[in-house]
Amino acid sequence: MKAIILGADDQFRISEVAEPVPGPGEVAIRVGYAGVQYGDVLVRAGHFPIPRPFVPGFEAAGGIVAVGDGVDETRIGEQVIALVGGGAYAEVVIAPAVLAINAAGIGLRDAAGFGWVAPTAYDLINSVAGVQAGDSVLIHAAAGGVGSLAGQFAAAAGAERIVGVVGNAGQVDYARQFGYHEVLVREEFPDAVGEEKFDAILDPIGGATRVANLARLAPHGRIVVYGNIATFEPVTVSANDLLIQGQSLLTYNSNLASQINPKRLADSAARAMTLVADGSVRIDITAEYALADVETAIAHLAGGATRGKSIVHVG
Repeated sequence: MKAIILGADDQFRISEVAEPVPGPGEVAIRVGYAGVQYGDVLVRAGHFPIPRPFVPGFEAAGGIVAVGDGVDETRIGEQVIALVGGGAYAEVVIAPAVLAINAAGIGLRDAAGFGWVAPTAYDLINSVAGVQAGDSVLIHAAAGGVGSLAGQFAAAAGAERIVGVVGNAGQVDYARQFGYHEVLVREEFPDAVGEEKFDAILDPIGGATRVANLARLAPHGRIVVYGNIATFEPVTVSANDLLIQGQSLLTYNSNLASQINPKRLADSAARAMTLVADGSVRIDITAEYALADVETAIAHLAGGATRGKSIVHVG
C-alpha cells in the first residue's frame, strides 16, 4: 500500500509499505481522508521522541475493513473517524477499536475534519473548563481547528460572552462565524479587553500571553493550558495567588487521555459527534491536499496560514 514516510532527514516521501493487520482490540481502516493537526508539526520538529522512519498522521476517516480478536465483527464496513498514534497518511491504518468513533452521521470528509480537534474542543469547554450558562469565555487561536469549534461548544454550553483572539487581522472576520461576540488580534491583547475578566480562558499560546491571561481571570475562573504555540519557555504561577481568588490553572493533554483512559475520550468524542451531526456545531474544512502534498499541508499549519481545518485526500 502507499504511505507517507517521515525519514531521519525530516523529509516526507510516498513509499510502498506492507499493509498492516489488526491485533487484539484493534481495527483496520481503509482511509478515505486524513486530518492535518498540530501533532504533525511537533513530530517533524522533534518534540515527540518517535523513531524514524515513521508514518505520520493522527486522524483517519474511512471504513473498517478488518477487526482483531475481541472486536465485534459486525463493525466491518462501519464508517469511522479514528484517533491514532500515527499511520493515518496511508491507505490502511490500524486503530484501537475504542477510538474508532462511528461517523455515519456526518460523512467521511467532515469526519476527517472532526479528528482530534472536536473531542479536544469539547473537553476543553465542558470537561475541563466546565463552562456553564452565563459564563464569559476567552479563547485564543480562535481561527484554528480547535478554536473554531471551541467557540461553538461554548455557545452550546450557554456562555453569555465569548471573545476570541486570532493571530492576524486577516483571520478576524473568519473567526466571527463561530459563535464569537468579539474577535481581537493577538497584538491587541490584552489592552483591548481593558479590565474585563473571564470565567474561562483557553490558552494554547504560552509565554507572555499566558501571564496576561492569568491577570484577566475572574474570581473562581479557570484557565486551561493545552499547548505552547508561541514558546515552550515555562511560566511560573503562584498557587497562593490563585487560592486567594479561588482561581484554577488546569491542563489538558488529549494524547495522554487516549492512552490513560481511552473510553473517556471516546465518550467525549461521541458527545461532540452528536452536536456536529445535528447541526449545532459546524466543522469548517478550508483546504484539501493530495497525499503527495502532506509536507505542504503541515508547513501551512506550522506557519499559521491555516484557518479552520485542513484534510488530506488519501483514497
